[in-house]
Amino acid sequence: MIIEYIEEKLQKVLNDLNYDLQAKIIVSNRKELCDYQFDGCFAYAKIARKSPYEISEEIVSKFLKIYKDEEDFSKVEAVKPGFINFTLSNKFINERLKDMFYKEKFNIHMPEKKKIIIDYGGPNIAKPLHVGHLRSAIVGESIKRILKYFGHDVIGDVHLGDYGLQIGQVIYGLQKENIAKENITIEILDEIYPKMSALCKEDEQVKERCAEITKELQDGNAEYQEYFKIIREVSGKDILKIYEYLDVHFDLWYGESDAYPYIDKVTEELNKKNLLTTSNGAKIVEVSKPEDELEIPPLIYQKSNGAYLYGTTDLGTIYERIEDFHPDNMIYITDMRQSLHFKQLFRVCEKLGYTDTITFEHLGFGTVNGSDGKPFKTRAGSAPKLDSLFKETKNAFLTSNPKNDNMTEEDLDILVNAIIKFADLQNNREKDYIFDLNKFSEVVGKTGPYILYTYLRIASILEKETETCELEEKDIYNKEDRDLRIKLLDLENTLKYSYSTRLPSVLANYLYDLCVNMNAFYEKNHINNLEDKKKKESWLFVLNLGNKVIKEMLALLSIKIPKKM
Repeated sequence: MIIEYIEEKLQKVLNDLNYDLQAKIIVSNRKELCDYQFDGCFAYAKIARKSPYEISEEIVSKFLKIYKDEEDFSKVEAVKPGFINFTLSNKFINERLKDMFYKEKFNIHMPEKKKIIIDYGGPNIAKPLHVGHLRSAIVGESIKRILKYFGHDVIGDVHLGDYGLQIGQVIYGLQKENIAKENITIEILDEIYPKMSALCKEDEQVKERCAEITKELQDGNAEYQEYFKIIREVSGKDILKIYEYLDVHFDLWYGESDAYPYIDKVTEELNKKNLLTTSNGAKIVEVSKPEDELEIPPLIYQKSNGAYLYGTTDLGTIYERIEDFHPDNMIYITDMRQSLHFKQLFRVCEKLGYTDTITFEHLGFGTVNGSDGKPFKTRAGSAPKLDSLFKETKNAFLTSNPKNDNMTEEDLDILVNAIIKFADLQNNREKDYIFDLNKFSEVVGKTGPYILYTYLRIASILEKETETCELEEKDIYNKEDRDLRIKLLDLENTLKYSYSTRLPSVLANYLYDLCVNMNAFYEKNHINNLEDKKKKESWLFVLNLGNKVIKEMLALLSIKIPKKM
């Protein structure tokens, strides 16, 4: 990585000067001045009892003496009030671009391989997926793909919510309305669930009965198990259809119900370590620590009526995963509002000794909001179902871009995915964001269609050329040319940061900036009628590499490319 390469050189200089400084290089936000920058002289000035500029001059003087015979930089200079600016040489830039072009995965160094289970999706069965399910699927799929790109053995688990109170409510409603098991459809489930959920809020006796049904189901009641299997099958097919449309794929379709055979084993482990205590008839595990600034309540393991909860099945699932897969890491992607639950869960895992060999991560995300800043709703006041959102998005795109009404349905579906996914992934997953359907459907601006249009535009140019593409050793021809090459060199730093922070937004924003550079480059440098053969080959090389980067990074964001638009 270029930043690490410069840091290694700079650190040698700092050590030779006996400066107790860490060589921390940053990408310059003033490309007209330099490519990379060091600002550590300011913090060190008081310790050294010198001005920051004086320190920067000493460092640069030593740097130029040590590396005087190298051709990596066209300029290294001290700049008042105390910055050190690094500008790469054309030769260095072009050599690195060749490595990116010809070597696997752009010549990016990969970490040690690990086995990782990533838990995302997490829909409850018995009700259709709505806009609230989008972020877990989109963010989770992208993080999974990034982890795989870095060489890890990654297992994706949808982890269905299939044994909670909603199942008891649906079974109660199906029996109440005399719906035969063989007649259960997704439309009936969609009607029954909200009706019974509302009834439980109004009638305490109904709520208690639904809770009893849930408990009896968990205990193995044969009739309720029959209902459960049909509900899971019908609902599962509908969930799978939506995820396939989104190009979101899971290796495991486990649910809470699959954890039940492992609960007794977890209970045994908890009892061996004397971790289970009783409070008001319920079994709990204390997880608070003396250093906690805010009180962390205990994890409720079993209710006083004997029913198990979300935390119990999560522990059972963890036990199952350890037994079946022996993972190095488990990652959970859910709404930020579940942060406390995962803090409790991971502390129980710590007490059980699981964290000795496994790293646990909870990656929370914010909500998808409407223009009013509140969770995105339809005009009827409910969260829109995903199949309805897909249709609405398609209509918005065609309304904004009427010239695309001759696109195939397959390409339109790809555009719908790009609109929805890029709208989400360009935002830090931890933050809420406003979903503006009309804005995100435009072919200009920071949108999925803009990224795809850029790729197809450049691909069209490249298809017309029969010239070979090869990079000159030292030539870079103008500002737009250099800006694009430097942006391409930023890929490794971007990818590694996106990987280490688990933030697809880092990658999405890089991709947009790259496309801006690609378009600026092409507007300035017309290739088709260029007579200078060396220049033409060089520019074709850069455009080929740029489109190669766009294509692979779109794949990591789970965005396909249409044939045309």
